[in-house]
Amino acid sequence: MTPRTNQPTQGQPRTLLRRADGSSIRVLVVDDETTLTDLLSMALHYEDWEVRTAGTGQQALSIAREFRPDVIVLDIMLPDIDGLQVLSRIRADGYEAPVLFLTAKDSLDDRIAGLTAGGDDYVTKPFSLEELVARLRGLLRRSRSAVPDSSDPILTVGDLVLDEDSYEVHRAGEPVALTATEFELLRFLMRNPRRVLSKAQILDRVWSYDFGGSSSVVELYISYLRKKIDAGRPPMIHTVRGAGYMVKAAT
Repeated sequence: MTPRTNQPTQGQPRTLLRRADGSSIRVLVVDDETTLTDLLSMALHYEDWEVRTAGTGQQALSIAREFRPDVIVLDIMLPDIDGLQVLSRIRADGYEAPVLFLTAKDSLDDRIAGLTAGGDDYVTKPFSLEELVARLRGLLRRSRSAVPDSSDPILTVGDLVLDEDSYEVHRAGEPVALTATEFELLRFLMRNPRRVLSKAQILDRVWSYDFGGSSSVVELYISYLRKKIDAGRPPMIHTVRGAGYMVKAAT
């Protein structure tokens, strides 16, 4: 199953994304359909990104460890180990690059499964190349290339500090390692301290779309944050029953 190919508009301006050191963004594309990986490679090379491809889960793991991609496009259905297992092993290695899942399945459960496994976004086949590239650019801005939309990149709530420029988080001076989606969720909460944010608001802001009313993804990522931010410390992330979530300084 191949993506819908939309050609770039003639003369349409593009803002190229690059790594912090000025080198090309690195993308790993994992799918066993060579026609699809060829098309994706072509589209991503147009963005001036460096692309590697893999046709199996084992190849993906080997390439990821050597190539150190900035973002990964990962098919769920692979001939050896599935994409969920690939992601689990990548995360077990301590590698937090954002992952966009490709899936031929169009059910809510399958979409949520990819995200709850630690993925950051998904597209359902068939998809447009323009949409996929736009999703990747969004993930990259969140994880590495985002331009802060406030004059002060440092957000502080109590002893919790988030740096929007360096994408570093500290609690009581101790570093906290977050995935791209966890970081975006925490940033949204910290930009609105002591304000109750509904699950619908969080879905719209962090994922830019909803899940047909499902709240399980928000609940899961809130639990991830609590384990990393609040574990062994006075809690800062609070549930307001029937309303949503908020962050406030520990008392």
